[in-house]
Amino acid sequence: MKINKLLIATHNPGKFKEISKHLAVLNAELVSLSYLGISDDYQEIGRTYEENALAKAKFYYHLAKIPSLADDSGLSVEALNGEPGVYSRTWPGYRASDEELLKMLLEKMKNIPAQKRRANFVTVVAYYDGKNEILSRGEILGLITDKQVCPIEAGFPYSSVFYPQGYDKVFSQLSIQDKNKISHRGKALNQFINRILIK
Repeated sequence: MKINKLLIATHNPGKFKEISKHLAVLNAELVSLSYLGISDDYQEIGRTYEENALAKAKFYYHLAKIPSLADDSGLSVEALNGEPGVYSRTWPGYRASDEELLKMLLEKMKNIPAQKRRANFVTVVAYYDGKNEILSRGEILGLITDKQVCPIEAGFPYSSVFYPQGYDKVFSQLSIQDKNKISHRGKALNQFINRILIK
């Protein structure tokens, strides 16, 4: 399948940069919501990452009238019975700030021993062009630290306390290149790219 122009449907400039770098292999014109003058914010109401990602891709496709790629991501912490999961951005019951979310996570984890701080990041990427729907999923295992390791990367609060398995740096300390090689989003995007190239 040949894609000439693709909307990366996120208002997060850091995420747009990360995804754009990964999708450069498609040789498509990658555009942002801000470039198209779209300020509408999709309200995630799905109960799964797949529901949210696909609904978001369709929402922005109908606004922009060009193929759209959207994602839904979350952090699942074993000791917290999988929370915050699909509600990673609205964990307190509202759309919280990065600082609020990080504080909430560390507070809930403060009495959890090191061997029980396992967690995994999940991303589902959804593509929609008015006809075709493509969903891909990526996950990565790791550990939650007992304190914030580095400054918060805007839009990625949990990345400053998540050590990917096999690494001695948290996500926010990794380069985009290294992050794309191992991350949940990178894995989901790789699946998407492979499916596009073989269609």
